[in-house]
Amino acid sequence: QSGVPVVLVVNKVDKLADKTALLPFIAQITHEREFASVHPVSAMKGKGLEALVKDLIFLMPESEPHFGEDEITDRSERFLAGELVREQLMLRLGEELPYSTTVEIEKFEEDGELLRIAAVVWVEREGQKPIVIGKGGERMKAISTGARIGMEKLFGRKVFLETWCRVREGWSDDEAALRRFGYSD
Repeated sequence: QSGVPVVLVVNKVDKLADKTALLPFIAQITHEREFASVHPVSAMKGKGLEALVKDLIFLMPESEPHFGEDEITDRSERFLAGELVREQLMLRLGEELPYSTTVEIEKFEEDGELLRIAAVVWVEREGQKPIVIGKGGERMKAISTGARIGMEKLFGRKVFLETWCRVREGWSDDEAALRRFGYSD
């Protein structure tokens, strides 16, 4: 009803042994609603994606660029530093990562050609700290090293990164903490 074109994308078509079952499925869905285009794809195998992208580009209205050609994001370097630490937490902890974990950048200072960054990994329970820190601090060191390397590549200069893991019970239910950690406006 908004007048915006809607594209139907059916993923995982490579999983279907009998591809003829796809046509009645698409017919049923397109009968209920009008679509600008329909794309059966296999995202994992990259099948059908080229046509999908071509269609999406065609459907997008032309406009002036919102950002300069050299701008890669509208977020601050401080935010990006936190995201790089979060990324390493996910990569290094995987399934063990406590769901109530966040990162706060406490310090982000330029010292000549060096960036001095202090990051805190917040967890909600004391028992979650050893998961993040690891035996003898090995996990936290690996997390910090990976994040520091990513920061140096992104910021194009040396980074001195300090990290800590601290407990703040109930931070995910605390409105002030959520605002401080950047989870609300």
